[in-house]
Amino acid sequence: MLKTISPLLSPQLLKTLAEMGHGDEIIFSDAHFPAHAIGKNGGPLVIHADGLSVSALLAATIPLFELDSYAPPLVMMAAVAGDTLDASVEKRYLHALFGSQEALPVERIDRFAFYQRAQQAYAIVITGETAKYGNILLKKGVTPVF
Repeated sequence: MLKTISPLLSPQLLKTLAEMGHGDEIIFSDAHFPAHAIGKNGGPLVIHADGLSVSALLAATIPLFELDSYAPPLVMMAAVAGDTLDASVEKRYLHALFGSQEALPVERIDRFAFYQRAQQAYAIVITGETAKYGNILLKKGVTPVF
């Protein structure tokens, strides 16, 4: 175990976050997301974080992860026609990422466009999240020099 790094972040997830370059994308998916189907045949790396919520993983990840400042860094799936979104899901995710600070906007894209974008992601993290439309994509930015 490392100091100041959340124990929710597995060694595989930490390694993946470190390997990602600016512009690379990672998806924190709900438990229903077809990550293995998307990830087969050379698709993105699939990492399991079973039993953990997306918001808990976002809160653990964001201290280590710079969001892109050149393109929308947060993307979620839009509701399918006739379906509704639970606004508390996005609110919970933004609170995990930004706390009480002003949050960046979330871009919403069609379900199938999200799946297509997921095929190009660096990794998909399957969580235990059960919220409908509970998937979020983060685009990595340039890490500041210390």
